[in-house]
Amino acid sequence: MAAAETEVVSPLIVDTAPDISESAAASVAAAVTVAARTGSQAPVSKAALAAKLMSLSGVFAVHKPKGPTSAELLNRLKAKLLAEAGMPSPEWNKRQKQTLKVGHGGTLDSAAQGVLVVGIGRGTKMLTSMLSGSKRYIAIGELGKATDTLDSTGKVTDEKPYDKITQEDIEGILQKFTGNIMQVPPLYSALKKDGQRLSTLMKRGEAVEARPARPVTVYSISLLKFQPPFFTLDVECGGGFYIRSLVSDIGKELSSCANVLELTRTKQGPFTLAQHALPEDRWTIDDIERSLERCTSLVPEELTFKKSKSENSSDQVLRCEYITLRETKREDDTVKTL
Repeated sequence: MAAAETEVVSPLIVDTAPDISESAAASVAAAVTVAARTGSQAPVSKAALAAKLMSLSGVFAVHKPKGPTSAELLNRLKAKLLAEAGMPSPEWNKRQKQTLKVGHGGTLDSAAQGVLVVGIGRGTKMLTSMLSGSKRYIAIGELGKATDTLDSTGKVTDEKPYDKITQEDIEGILQKFTGNIMQVPPLYSALKKDGQRLSTLMKRGEAVEARPARPVTVYSISLLKFQPPFFTLDVECGGGFYIRSLVSDIGKELSSCANVLELTRTKQGPFTLAQHALPEDRWTIDDIERSLERCTSLVPEELTFKKSKSENSSDQVLRCEYITLRETKREDDTVKTL
């Protein structure tokens, strides 16, 4: 699928897990007793790590590289954490109520990279607040070529000259794409028809009608570099906005065509790529715990989770990916943005 998109996760009821602190503590105590009898320290260490992992709650950010999809990256993160904690194991598999919840707050396609906001534990309930905030991207567009996906992963569908386009020409039209504007989503997107993604239907060769233009918000656009046929944009936008459509529309406005060559999300809500996104070599229980502590100050106080009756209410909804110790489940994303 195309690289130039961000996806807003759609509302979905998340199964609520009970507070695991008591059961986790009981597991640790049991492991300590066994270790004392056997003289082994390893079970205590793994049990403690497992209890620590299951107690993590909050929102943090990771650095998604090019290659994996957001879902694949999340599964990789979960697998690393479970492996570090020695989970799942037979004794933990028997505990159906022990559930590690991990979700992401806005998809980046496989060819894109940058900030991916992640919620863990009760932090998954905070993800929807991340989706409506502003996002910032560095996008490299290529003039003269149009593709079916609107980015470099697709098939070339048209080629037009671009040799007369100047830096001033591009800068002169950017104002047209700033503010509250109307934008047509790309056909290759996570929007759904009859329960299936449009991108999936397109790949099957099925006919897909273009969606009507819809209102989106662009806070700012600036041209960072122009070296024909390539141009680099710095874009800050709201939810529901597609960078791929922007670049394609810019090409058309210049009487040519264009597609996205590279896309990097540098900011989502209060999380930035430079300051907050954990690289994969820091996906450890301790590093994530420290990151959660640092990121607490970034989230408005009214959004932080508190133990209350509403926490277990069926009205608590959001889309997330979660894993039990017995099996992995994934809810397909349905609504997209960017």
